[in-house]
Amino acid sequence: MISSRPSARQRGASLVSMLILAIIVAFCFLLAARVFPSVNEYLTIRKAVTQIMHSNPGRPADIRKAFERTTEVEYSIKTIGPNDLQIEPIGDTGALRTSFAYNVEIPIFDAVVFILVKYSG
Repeated sequence: MISSRPSARQRGASLVSMLILAIIVAFCFLLAARVFPSVNEYLTIRKAVTQIMHSNPGRPADIRKAFERTTEVEYSIKTIGPNDLQIEPIGDTGALRTSFAYNVEIPIFDAVVFILVKYSG
């Protein structure tokens, strides 16, 4: 007589689930690699505008000239220029507020799929 043992249930991940997980992780790394340069440029622009405004420029033209000098030094700023800065006075104090906004289309798969990122600061 052959004794029958209760079959033990296997546990763990299957090959298919591991492949699906690997595809998801690879896609996330692809997105991060494509988006990182754009985020880096935004942070550089924000830092440049903040430094310019902390130096208390007197006129909008001074702000634009300082930003143009910064773009000549910072090679990563290519998306916006000095004329893309919105400069407005704050009340009657003579102080100025500078802001910027721009969109970046990041290609993910050749020219078929894009991510649109909107930046403002």
